[in-house]
Amino acid sequence: MTRNDYDTAARWIEEAARPVAFTGAGISVESGIPTFRGPTGLWSRYDPKILDLGYFYEHPKESWEAIREIFYDYMGANARPNAAHRFLAELERRGKLQGVITQNIDNLHQEAGSRNVIEFHGTAQKLLCTQCGDRTPFTEHDLNDLPPLCKKCGGLLKPDFIFFGESIPPEAYQRSLALCERADLLLIIGTTGEVMPASMLPYEGKKAKVIEINVEPSAYTAHRTDIFLRAKATEAAKELAKRLGMDLE
Repeated sequence: MTRNDYDTAARWIEEAARPVAFTGAGISVESGIPTFRGPTGLWSRYDPKILDLGYFYEHPKESWEAIREIFYDYMGANARPNAAHRFLAELERRGKLQGVITQNIDNLHQEAGSRNVIEFHGTAQKLLCTQCGDRTPFTEHDLNDLPPLCKKCGGLLKPDFIFFGESIPPEAYQRSLALCERADLLLIIGTTGEVMPASMLPYEGKKAKVIEINVEPSAYTAHRTDIFLRAKATEAAKELAKRLGMDLE
C-alpha cells in the first residue's frame, strides 16, 4: 500500500457514477463492537448456539439472557459511529455513493447519517414476533423481563436479525443484488468474505472496480480486489476523506 494507492482510490471514488459500499464487522470494531470470529471474538466467550433458531425456541429465556447482554446491554449502550461510518454517510450526502450494503446489525451507518442502507442480516433495533410477524422497536419492551412477548398476540419475540438456520430476507437480498449488478465501483470495508451468501455479492458486480479496506487480506484480496488498502477502517477513511476535501470531525 502506497500513497499512490490512496490517490488512485480517491480518484476512482470521485469519478464513479454508481459506487456502492459493502461493509462487515471490521468497520464497527473501532466503535467498540467486537467481531464474532477470531481468538478475541464473541464466540470465544459465548456459545454460538444462543443464535441457533432451534435452540432459541426450546430455550428462549437462556438465549435471551445472552442476547440482551451482547446486543443491548453492551453494544447498545457503548457503540457510536466512527470516522469510517461518517465517511460513507458524507459520500452519500455528496451524491458519491448509491448505498451501503452492510452485514452488521448495529445501526451505526444510520446513526452516522447514511440513508440508503440495506441491512443484509437484519437489525437489532427491532423485535419480531415469531407468531404474528409484528415488528416493534426494542425500546418499547422491558428486556429485564425475559423472554419478551408480543403486546399484540403474546407470542415470543426475537431480534429482527438472522439466526443460524434462517434465510436472508428476500427483499434485502434482491435490493443488494440489484445495487451490486449496477455498480461501477465497490468499496469493501471490514469483511473477510467468508459468510455466505453475503460473500458472493461483490462477484455480482462484474463491471465494478473494487477498493478493499481491511487490516488483513480477505477472501477477496487476491481474486476480486483492484486496490487493497491495508489499514483500519477509520485510518483509511481519513486518508481518503483528506484527498476528497472532507471533514469527518
